[in-house]
Amino acid sequence: MSDARTSTSSGGIGFVGLLTVAFVVLKLTDVIAWSWWWVLSPIWISWGLAFLILIVGGLVFWALKS
Repeated sequence: MSDARTSTSSGGIGFVGLLTVAFVVLKLTDVIAWSWWWVLSPIWISWGLAFLILIVGGLVFWALKS
């Protein structure tokens, strides 16, 4: 019988991490000849989008507060 107090959590690498690992493996095995900027682009693009959403959300909050 299962206990109602137990919880399960799942974690993982996520899509961006998986894509970055795939790009790094392809780069290191010379399958792709991209610059390292593009190989690591899933990381900086996701950070950039998160920052942009934060800025837009802050501006909307500031505009509605005024």
